[in-house]
Amino acid sequence: MVTGETKEWRAPASAADTASADKESVSVGEIVEAEQNVSLLPLLMLPAVALVSPLSGIPLFSSAMGIMIFLVSLQIVAGRRTVWLPRWIRNLWANGHHVKNAFNWVKPLTRWLDEHTNARLSGLSRMPFVLVPQVLCLFSGLIIPFLELVPFSSSLIGLGVTLLALGMLARDGVILLLATIPYVAAGWIIFTIAS
Repeated sequence: MVTGETKEWRAPASAADTASADKESVSVGEIVEAEQNVSLLPLLMLPAVALVSPLSGIPLFSSAMGIMIFLVSLQIVAGRRTVWLPRWIRNLWANGHHVKNAFNWVKPLTRWLDEHTNARLSGLSRMPFVLVPQVLCLFSGLIIPFLELVPFSSSLIGLGVTLLALGMLARDGVILLLATIPYVAAGWIIFTIAS
């Protein structure tokens, strides 16, 4: 089971709850502000979890989340401790009720992760090996906007980024290895459509 420190991965859902409570609309900036005391990895999980939720059906939503994944990943690779996002991303908004419902939709997954995440194969989450999932998240953010019209691909890659961020945060190498499964599935879908 994860320790209290590593349960920081719960932050995206709680920040979305806080920011969207009793509001008609909520911006990315408001959710980021609600998470300002946590590391960049939970911030990386925020757009990735959103891609797995029903919000991914909104036109151009996947592209915006992909750009956010790219920017946060770039700052993780660069070793920054605080996040910078351009104003246009911080000003993106969605219906507060939809945001709350989307993150409530993933809460059963967070409970399951609570019970099954441990510090296993933790060497994979340390330098220099941790650069592999960090760079994979970076490239994931880059390709998501180009996959906007490929069914399920953005959601699968969002799931992959979620698992990579969780694995790095919990120092769980098993989760990092499991994160390759959604990428294989997305690659198969893309290959099938292209051939």
